[in-house]
Amino acid sequence: MHYTANYWIKELGLTAHIEGGAFKEIYRSPLVLPQSELTSAHGGNRNVLTVIHYLLQYGDFSALHRIASDEIWHFYDGAPLSIYELTPAGEMIRHQLGKNINDGESLVVVIPAGSWFGCRVEIEGGFTLCGCSVAPGFDFADFELADRGSLVSQFPDHKALITALTR
Repeated sequence: MHYTANYWIKELGLTAHIEGGAFKEIYRSPLVLPQSELTSAHGGNRNVLTVIHYLLQYGDFSALHRIASDEIWHFYDGAPLSIYELTPAGEMIRHQLGKNINDGESLVVVIPAGSWFGCRVEIEGGFTLCGCSVAPGFDFADFELADRGSLVSQFPDHKALITALTR
């Protein structure tokens, strides 16, 4: 059966995400790690793990952002998703989240804590449904949306992509 983006948004109860796309948190571990066991980038105690459903459609994008934890992306349905990672050292890595592993796509992509990242569906009319697991768990206190000017000044070689993936 062929499912549409609107089907998934409705059936999964997804709502607009601040970075772009639509999401719904589906799990937050009841186990909590104390701040003393975390990095200085974590602003307090954190749940061990959080998981969301995330959907992005062609023409929209997930704006460049970074978080204090590792984020693991899992492919579920639709078109491949280009996830752009800008490492602290300034290396730009394009990951392809998708099911065609013989074409260089991966069912799972890991973005390490502290890297800037954003994504977009590059197939016209397409959408991607995926899941994102964050450990230690996601908290908006650890979320930083990129400022275009600051990021371009820090990484001028990647100006075109930074401009495309910031608001």
